[in-house]
This record gives sequence, structure tokens and C-alpha cells, in this order.
Amino acid sequence: MSYNLLKGKKGIIFGALDEKSIAWKVAMRAKEEGAEFVLTNAPIAMRMGEINKLAEACNAQIIPADATSVEDLENLFAKAQEILGGKLDFVLHSIGMSPNIRKGKSYGDLNYEWFQKTLDISALSFHKVMHVAEKQDAMNEWGSVVALSYIAAQRVFPDYTDMSHAKALLESIARNYGHRFGNLKKVRVNTVSQSPTKTTAGTGVGGFDAFYDYADKMSPLGNASAESCADYCITLFSDLTRMVTMQNLMHDGGFSYMGISESVVEMLNKQS
Repeated sequence: MSYNLLKGKKGIIFGALDEKSIAWKVAMRAKEEGAEFVLTNAPIAMRMGEINKLAEACNAQIIPADATSVEDLENLFAKAQEILGGKLDFVLHSIGMSPNIRKGKSYGDLNYEWFQKTLDISALSFHKVMHVAEKQDAMNEWGSVVALSYIAAQRVFPDYTDMSHAKALLESIARNYGHRFGNLKKVRVNTVSQSPTKTTAGTGVGGFDAFYDYADKMSPLGNASAESCADYCITLFSDLTRMVTMQNLMHDGGFSYMGISESVVEMLNKQS
């Protein structure tokens, strides 16, 4: 169902890879709600994914950009404004990758050059995105910038290794740039801490199935789906959330406030 929440709004959506991607779902919902936007991803990710299919469905243009490159981002924001015919109202940062996780490095055996890449790709890119947007004065007043996070920023999930630090840094950047952007342009900046989600990136983390099932059993509402996360992001882009900024917003079916649940107790009793 469409409510025209984003009618007349323009934006950039980072990180759509395939139909399982949260960014893909956000793009589809943004289109339904009346938004115009450009899609972007790193050239290597574009070769691996199906972004052309999404662009066709959303009548959106694609601008390749490496989000760790300020030069690429400058080109992206300049071209996006040219294509869309004005400044932007929303940006989605849905970017995360750890070479250490991809190559099976444990937390006690991290490759530090790869660790730096994890931080650059998954967190510092968020700062670079907003830095370029600010320098180009690319955002309209009362615009909204949202990045996707995970509760491993606050709690220990051993197989999440260096990505946990990237998410903690991402959330810190959101708070600090939220303060800056709010003063400058009334732009709000938030992160959404999503349930474990069966995306291509998510399922690449070791032990994913186990903590997906655990989170589902712990959450009174169950795990939040990619589709429901997209709905939430749409509300954050809309004018209905104008006074929400600098927040890490838990979108996890209640998992973040649970100590233990009946389902988990039952499961443990069966195993004992």
C-alpha cells in the first residue's frame, strides 16, 4: 500500500546488490511512495549483482561509485543532482564488507590491513558521503540520511569480528555528523540497527544461521524482515520523522531489550 510519503522527494540509494538486499527493498518502496532517486554501488559489486534489473523497475539511473573514494562521491553527488534536477532529500547508506570475514580470519588473527579496509568501506565511507554532501550543499533542509547498522556494535557476536567495530564507528559518525548537519541544514542523521537478515552480505558471516534462529527465538515479534526494514527507512526519509536525529534506532522485533525468552529456555531445557 502506498501513502505518497515521499512524493516529490529525491535521493541516492547506496548498496543494492540483488533482490535480497535491504537497499533493493528500500528502492522499491521509495518508488512506490513517489520518490525519484539514483542508484549507486561499487563497480565490482555491480558486476556481481543485478542492479540493472532494479534500475529498470524503478526507472532510476545508476551512477557507479566507490564509496571510499571522495572523488567518486563528488562525481556521484554532482551527477545525481543534475539527473534529478535539484538537491536531495534522502540518502541511504547500506554498505558493509569485511575482508577478514570473507577470508575466514578469526578475531584473534585479524589482518590489520584488511581491518582498515573494513573500517573504510563500512564506516568511514558514511562520513565521506556526508562530507561530500555538505561541501556541495547537496541536501535540502529537513533532509534525511540513514545508515544500516547491527547490534554487534554494542554486544559481542564472536563471528562478526572486525565488523562489530565498523558498526560502532558508523553509529558514532551518525551522532557527530547528525549534530553538525542539524545545525547547518536541519538534516537529520540516523542509523537503523536491523535484525540479522538473510541478505547476501549477512549470510556470509560465520554461524549466521545459528544467531538468526537465536534472535528469532529471543524477539517477541520475531526477526524483522528486509521488507519491514525498508518500510521503516521510508518513514525516516519522510516528513513524519522530522525531529528524529542522532539516534541508533533498534528495528529488531524487541531483541535488544530481551534478557531471555521462553522459547530459548525451552530450547535449552531440551538440550540438557
